[in-house]
Amino acid sequence: MVFLGYHASHEQLPPSALLRSVVRAEQAGFDGAMCSDHLAPWGLAQGESGYAWSWLGAALATTSFSFGVVTAPGQRYHPVIAAQAIATLEEMFPGRFWAALGSGEAMNEHVTGDPWPAKHERNERLAASVDTIRALLAGDEVTRDDVITAHRARIWSRPEAPPPLLAAAVSAETAAWAAGWADGLVTVGQARPVLDEVVRSYRDAGGRGPLALQVHLALEDTKAAAVAVLRAQWRHAVITGPTLWDIEQPEDFDALAGDPTDDQLRQGAICSADAEEAADRIAGLASAGFDRVYLHGVGTDQDDFLDRAERDLLPALRRRL
Repeated sequence: MVFLGYHASHEQLPPSALLRSVVRAEQAGFDGAMCSDHLAPWGLAQGESGYAWSWLGAALATTSFSFGVVTAPGQRYHPVIAAQAIATLEEMFPGRFWAALGSGEAMNEHVTGDPWPAKHERNERLAASVDTIRALLAGDEVTRDDVITAHRARIWSRPEAPPPLLAAAVSAETAAWAAGWADGLVTVGQARPVLDEVVRSYRDAGGRGPLALQVHLALEDTKAAAVAVLRAQWRHAVITGPTLWDIEQPEDFDALAGDPTDDQLRQGAICSADAEEAADRIAGLASAGFDRVYLHGVGTDQDDFLDRAERDLLPALRRRL
């Protein structure tokens, strides 16, 4: 059976409200949760961005299921600090935490004032960060001076066993590259042929561990209402390609997204007024080979989304997956 998780979007709700939502998500029957780790929202209308790491401690303490976070060590977070955060959560909540490590987005990383590297340099930095984090979680002392610098670093409070370190990847190329070090893969909902290629590239390159899919959806009373939610909260999804990772400010995302058509908006997320239809589409994506699916209701009314999930969407998905 496919694991059905809830995605907590820090860009859209205050941390206090998001905490109440994950408590409700467990009550609604979700199997676990994951969250974003942003310094800035995607657009001005979202208007939030709580600190994921302190929030995760509260979320793990007030629920009983597993949590993951998609994060980017190397610029905003020195990998030694990332390792300490990972170790602390896993020590307090053994077996319930995982981290998906990615190469980052300029919107969150530019604040250090350091130059934003090209993709191949970001991958090199990520690989060095992963090596450093793994060594620190194993109890080693780390000194290095290459793409990252660390001086006699150690993590003193460590879990009995390190948590899984998954890779966050959108493209097939990145998925294949990450297969050499990742304990699993997290990607986002895209057209089925694209997802097929991502999964195939990861597995063909020797990728191990679970495959997790984050699905964005607007499930409302009418299709027009669902489109309106996308327009209000998820308009940036019409921006595609590598440009997405190089944009710095929410205002820039808003400007680049412009005023998309309803059809364009529907390309960026599942948009439906019928839980059975939405479940068919989600199941169609999951059948590309995913072990876990995390659902992100893109509206700000998470009480309504979670009520619909408990009543209609989760039962429909469990009949299909």
